[in-house]
Amino acid sequence: MNSSGDDSTSILYDITFIITVCGSVLSCLAAAILVFVLKLYRRVVYRLALYQVLASLAFAIVEVLQAVLIDKFYSPASCAAIGWLTLYAQWMKLLFTAWVTLHIFCFGVFRKTLKLEVLYVATSLIVPAVIASVPLVTSTYGPMRVTRTSSLCYIFGNETKDIAAVERLVLWDVPALITLFAASIAMISMVLKLTNKVCRSRLKYTSLDEGDQFSKALRHLIPLAAFPILFFVFIIPQLALNIFLAITTTPSRELFLLHSHSSRYGVLPRV
Repeated sequence: MNSSGDDSTSILYDITFIITVCGSVLSCLAAAILVFVLKLYRRVVYRLALYQVLASLAFAIVEVLQAVLIDKFYSPASCAAIGWLTLYAQWMKLLFTAWVTLHIFCFGVFRKTLKLEVLYVATSLIVPAVIASVPLVTSTYGPMRVTRTSSLCYIFGNETKDIAAVERLVLWDVPALITLFAASIAMISMVLKLTNKVCRSRLKYTSLDEGDQFSKALRHLIPLAAFPILFFVFIIPQLALNIFLAITTTPSRELFLLHSHSSRYGVLPRV
């Protein structure tokens, strides 16, 4: 009976894996192509969005490598490499999201365009490499079996499970939640502020020309503002999983499945 349940779970996991990863890769490629076809890359904010999409594409590719290398050609070295790439891609996506949020918030609220694109790109590529290297030093990258036929390589540890539990919270969950929560609040407040200005212009409290400018800014920025909010929602299952693993040695298959697939939905681009 348990064997049948495990087989059903494995089949469900494999099917949803194929659907979510293929959907993520195709949507990222479509969004990147759209940016180039419409020549949106000429504007800084859309170039930042493009970087974000490419980071999401990198994360989706790492998920494919996770399935191919770990399930078919497992070794401690390949597991550590996949764990490093996973954490690196997560942080790269998070930092690009944070920079996009800062950029459009300053533009939407203060009407200021920050000319810090080089800083955005440099920090989003270098900082994740440093953070992802910490578990290499402490040897906490390791596998955790999700179903009978599928495993995940991440900061799960082997002989160092207690250290791994702390590292998951310190190196990813807590910083990501704080960053995305702050980004979500910033985006919501920006949208509300712009909406208020548009309404005031319609009521003649400001000039119509100024109201049209706010209305146009609102239409352009809302799709970009949605990304950190959705990212925040999709990261919650991962925190729930890591808290569960920190207080018990028995892995929860249901939380693993929820975390694994919600993280892939979270890479879908919003451009």
